[in-house]
Amino acid sequence: MEHALSPATLTELRRPRPYPAVSVLTPTHRREPEKAQDPVRLRNVVAAAKKQLESDPAVSRDRRAEVERQLDQALAEVDLTHAEDGLVIFAAPGEHQVWSLARPVPERVVLADTFLTRNLVSAQAAERPFWVLSVSADRVTLWSGGTDRVTEVRTGGFPLTRSFDNFDAERQERIGDLPSTFRDEGTRHFLRDADTAVSAVLKDDARPLYITGEQAALSALDEIGTVTKDAVHIPHGGLAHGTHEAVWQAVRPIVAAQDRKSTDEVARELESARGRRAFAAGLDEVWQNAREARVRLLAVEENYRATVRDDGDHLIPAESGDLDAREDIVDEIVEQCLETGAEVRFVPDGTLRDAHGIAGVLRY
Repeated sequence: MEHALSPATLTELRRPRPYPAVSVLTPTHRREPEKAQDPVRLRNVVAAAKKQLESDPAVSRDRRAEVERQLDQALAEVDLTHAEDGLVIFAAPGEHQVWSLARPVPERVVLADTFLTRNLVSAQAAERPFWVLSVSADRVTLWSGGTDRVTEVRTGGFPLTRSFDNFDAERQERIGDLPSTFRDEGTRHFLRDADTAVSAVLKDDARPLYITGEQAALSALDEIGTVTKDAVHIPHGGLAHGTHEAVWQAVRPIVAAQDRKSTDEVARELESARGRRAFAAGLDEVWQNAREARVRLLAVEENYRATVRDDGDHLIPAESGDLDAREDIVDEIVEQCLETGAEVRFVPDGTLRDAHGIAGVLRY
């Protein structure tokens, strides 16, 4: 199952497909007793997708059989043992994907000529993704981080490794000879290569960057690095050869502190915008401004949800299951704002109490 949504992946998902491109969404659960119902619910929503295919006169018999085959393959790949909060299946002629999301989604089946990506986009923004670069004299490892984990990334040339005669990095650490190791020109060249490689990664997928390593390694990067010089440094050695859990435990408190700092910055920006009358609060007001591309910064509480109907001029509160109800309007707003160049920040529940859970700083 997929977790990380890069800009390149999103572009690929959004390209037009031969009809029908099927999007199947269903909420999932991390814990019992709700978790026990997830397999049944998933089978039912996939069956509903097949029923829509069968009843759609625009879908030929051969194409229906092919898309149903892709749905069955996707269903077989789902691992609900490690379910998060939402699941999305994409299926089209010749392809399928399964996405696990750390954000709830409404149960839905959509047949179109593109996949429905707004829930993926919103979940990615809510997860506040970041990179971790773990450096040592003989290995540099890249990790992709999110809400509750990091996973090793094996693209962009990572992990970088070097081997040479008569070198034992762990022995150097034991005998305290790391400073001279990281003054060695060969090691510094290796670190420059790592700096160049992670620069390319950031160019394709910009995120906050954290770097772990011995203090001598971090000091060397201060001298020779570009993007690595400006990253958040965490003096913790041994993680270039470490496990994902060890890396997560090392970076988690630093990431949490950065998140608190970010929340404080958002609060100050919103207060300043209120004073300049460049402030929007509440679902309907933010939606109106988002459609006009006026939102520069969108702030959303992490668990804020709403179901509405659109009467053409305003959003009206609705119940789930109502005719024309839009159960993921918050995700729609997030995607709309990102597409118009806005910055999107998710903040802890209660931060935007006065703004009813969602607020924006306007461009004009």
